[in-house]
Amino acid sequence: MSQLAGKVAFVTGAGGAIGGAIARRFAAEGAAVVCADIDSVAVERVTSEIVTAGGRANPCRCDVADATEVKRALDAATQVFSRINVLVSTAANDEPSGTAVELEEADWNRALAVNLTGAFLVCKYGVPRLAQAGGGSIIIIASQLGRVVVPRRPAYVTSKAALIQLARSMALDHAKDHIRVNTLSPGAIETKRLVLRYGDMEAARKALVPLHPIGRLGQPDEIASGALFLASDQSSFMTGADLVIDGGYTCI
Repeated sequence: MSQLAGKVAFVTGAGGAIGGAIARRFAAEGAAVVCADIDSVAVERVTSEIVTAGGRANPCRCDVADATEVKRALDAATQVFSRINVLVSTAANDEPSGTAVELEEADWNRALAVNLTGAFLVCKYGVPRLAQAGGGSIIIIASQLGRVVVPRRPAYVTSKAALIQLARSMALDHAKDHIRVNTLSPGAIETKRLVLRYGDMEAARKALVPLHPIGRLGQPDEIASGALFLASDQSSFMTGADLVIDGGYTCI
């Protein structure tokens, strides 16, 4: 039996590699998926792939840093599928590298607006929808860099650490609504974000594989498997936790 049969999931950042993999996996497991992303072309592509494969999906352009857009997207999702059972926040900003001295204030603000406030807004307007449906699961994509840090990325590591605490806080506040809230923290995953940061995937592998004891970088589908676990009843006794899928990165 499909693990998410009869469920409706709202996935932000669904046009990206990890968000797209999660949206496709959820649809394959029986969920109807609202695919939200600021990149309308990418999100249309993911939605088309899901529908072609026989799943149910609806695209939605949404800037998660804009409260009006987030509320409108969640309202539209409820109108299309009548309810929401699962929220997944994956949207993240590609912030430039630099120390706190070097980083422009605008870049700091945008990183936190997308990575942190975006997740807050999705939950602010999404939690009442889950409560109306009788409960559900919220999954926030954090990072192994929410636990450990690397040089020259103060905005990213700060936002990801804050997401872990945000989820823990909401797990306490909304347990009475039968809503579970967890974070999922990937290690380095082979996505376009690594190419943007390192120039090409081979350079990324050369720099990052030695930091992962498992001996390779991760794949988006491996993160989707973790998200499926957190969304399904298989994790029914799990809330306020951070599921780390990092190839051993945080062991070093």
